[in-house]
Amino acid sequence: MATRYFTKSCLNLALSCPRKLLYTGKPQYANVNDGNELLKILADGGFQVGELAKLMYPSGVEIATKNSEEALVKTAELLRQDSIVLFAPAIAYKDCLVRVDVLVKSGHVFQVIEVTAKSYPGDQSIPSAKIKFERDIRQYVKNVAFQKFVVEKAFPAYKVSAYLLMPDKSKHANVNGMNQLFKVRHSGSSIEVLVDPRALVPGLAESVLTCVDIDPLVNAVLDKQMTFPGGQGMLAELASRWADAYQRDEGIPPHIGGHCKGCEFKAELGSTLRCGYRECWKQANGWTEQDFEQGTVLDIWNFKGKSKLIQRGVLKMSEVSPEDLKLTDDDLYSISSISAPRRRWLQVNGLPEDCAGDGFYLDREGLALKMRRWTYPFHFIDFETAAMALPFNAGRSPYEPVAFQFSHHVMEEDGSIRHADEFLLAAPGVFPNYEFIRALREALLKDTGTIFRWSLHENTILDAIKKQLKRDDTPPFDQVDLIDFIDSVTKGGPRAMVDLADVALKHYFHPITKGSCSIKKVLPAVMQSSAFLKSEYSQPVYGRPGGIVSKNFKSMTWWQQDAEGRVMDPYKLLLDALTVGDESDDAAEEGINQGGAASYAYMRLQLENIDDIDRSALRSALLRYCELDTLAMAFILQSWVY
Repeated sequence: MATRYFTKSCLNLALSCPRKLLYTGKPQYANVNDGNELLKILADGGFQVGELAKLMYPSGVEIATKNSEEALVKTAELLRQDSIVLFAPAIAYKDCLVRVDVLVKSGHVFQVIEVTAKSYPGDQSIPSAKIKFERDIRQYVKNVAFQKFVVEKAFPAYKVSAYLLMPDKSKHANVNGMNQLFKVRHSGSSIEVLVDPRALVPGLAESVLTCVDIDPLVNAVLDKQMTFPGGQGMLAELASRWADAYQRDEGIPPHIGGHCKGCEFKAELGSTLRCGYRECWKQANGWTEQDFEQGTVLDIWNFKGKSKLIQRGVLKMSEVSPEDLKLTDDDLYSISSISAPRRRWLQVNGLPEDCAGDGFYLDREGLALKMRRWTYPFHFIDFETAAMALPFNAGRSPYEPVAFQFSHHVMEEDGSIRHADEFLLAAPGVFPNYEFIRALREALLKDTGTIFRWSLHENTILDAIKKQLKRDDTPPFDQVDLIDFIDSVTKGGPRAMVDLADVALKHYFHPITKGSCSIKKVLPAVMQSSAFLKSEYSQPVYGRPGGIVSKNFKSMTWWQQDAEGRVMDPYKLLLDALTVGDESDDAAEEGINQGGAASYAYMRLQLENIDDIDRSALRSALLRYCELDTLAMAFILQSWVY
């Protein structure tokens, strides 16, 4: 039987939960991370960083084959040389195998170098900054520790040291258009980075990358026990035990706890795929499917005491007491905003009798007090942003935030809404931030109405753009006006944006949100419960001539029911909506219904050589997705007010 090698990804999985080794790589098991890892690497610029890093070693030889046995043979052959640099060499010890990003051999000395898109903050002379950095790279240190362990065991006579090669946020690009020198060609799970010949100049990689010596951190990992759900152990012993179980496809007994909350091997109800998470809980607790029906303590919103409850044998939501949630009389009986413990108790205990008929809880008095400070017309804004590892222009640093899109809805005092403005600048290699701020300023300075955002993102991005404007060596002509505008609408400004997510957190609860105040959870809840939304949006009035103004939808019906009579989530309707109107629109193939996918779409527009049809489809999908985000905010506020 061919060796089923225990790799770095296997170690990462086992450290999160050893039982997962039984489920990984098996198509019969649901895995919510399938496809997401590729998307994340593309969005983070991991492939581009990898290719840029190779330029630091112009004599390096790549082991391109994905076949482990072939790679092992080729690596062994090349390592006969006294000095050599290898990209992705394969080295094995027993059933453990590593493919090192960069392996530098010089005599009897090896440098194991992990290339990562994780950023290096630069100066580590401040103790607190050093501690934070070491905490942030903890997972990478464990990865490199495993690689060093395998290389040392395979070559016991060699000295092995460990490094991380990373984008350095304290450095600045020395050329314009660096991100355009590493285009991507991708088909399915196959990724190819096309390196422009202009990138082959000395010093390009060094201008934004730093090789960090992490050998002391790696040695500390190798010299002490590692903790995982259910136990502890030295890396060498754990690798041997887990590699053996993985090779024999033998399931390690499940250990349930708070870590199960983030299990990726969860199947949706009704799925034909097997659910590793439920299999674990059934085996550990002797449960049947019926035991899951009322929910588990893992479902309790933002609750750090899940593991302690599970250790005490409190597993089901119905078994949780007020004492478990540390509820006070103020939490239970206060007529002010919803506290965090009270929100959890609403989840566990259900709605109060006086609002059970509504199906949700709304603190109307508290909301009314807030609204007295708001001024019509109301403005709802949402940004789509990215942070690219490789900078746009000379003088810029890795991972400077890029604001490439916004949407803007307006609500008048009579409750009417319209899609007033939008912005999208995704031309390859064009830094959009200053044009973005100019367009946003123009959209919002027409009156003094209250501006709404959802959560902290918009405030954070505006603060970041303000810093870019201040430190720009060649600032735009309207630098002062743009900074003044940002100051006026961010925290502390006379027209500071109101966070509707915070309003929802303090004044609204619907059982189907499971305590969450994500807009993706709150919107389906209000669509289900609001008679006003049903009345207003169950006809194709949105984007219809003479109806509600939309820039991207035509005659859209947002309140719809499925075959079983359930109100449909507008975000799930979005993929269908992409084909409404222009029948030649190919955007359904490029469906975007989550923020991460929007960043990914932007990366595609920047880094892939895609044709005009696909480029137009991606732009259309981005515009419709962002428009729905601000429309969702208007819907939510309408449902509370009317």
